[in-house]
Amino acid sequence: MKKNRNYSLNRIIKGKIALFGIGNTLRGDDGIGPFLIEKIKNNVNAVCINGENTPENYLGKIIQINPDTLIIIDAIHFNGEPGEYSIMKPIDLIDHGLTTHDISLVKLTEYIKMHIDTDIYILGVQPHQIGLGNSLSECMQKTINILEKEFINALNDK
Repeated sequence: MKKNRNYSLNRIIKGKIALFGIGNTLRGDDGIGPFLIEKIKNNVNAVCINGENTPENYLGKIIQINPDTLIIIDAIHFNGEPGEYSIMKPIDLIDHGLTTHDISLVKLTEYIKMHIDTDIYILGVQPHQIGLGNSLSECMQKTINILEKEFINALNDK
């Protein structure tokens, strides 16, 4: 992953914000998106969508909301340390980010961009364990706590 493509929450947040968490909570760290969304949804000035493991089912809702900024939260293999996270643009995933979903995040974001003019960012978190029946790893639980604070600070200061 190109580190120079990393963004900070405070720099990317503008206008109406939507947070879209995706992942399978039955597969350990793959559930980072839904777990984080459920933890912050009542504490941030943003529309929070739990897309679970079928993000394509929520595209119509995102298009209807028409956010200025969309942040997709997902477990992504980018050769980082377990629990490490990076905010990137969808184009950064073409060569560097692998997800566990049937539809790629690149295709998902292309579809959204065909329908609305929104700035899309991916908050990717490097998973440690994604086996069926696993719970969140300790490093991922720590990352969720860190991200919760960052989102609350960034979204409530705007």
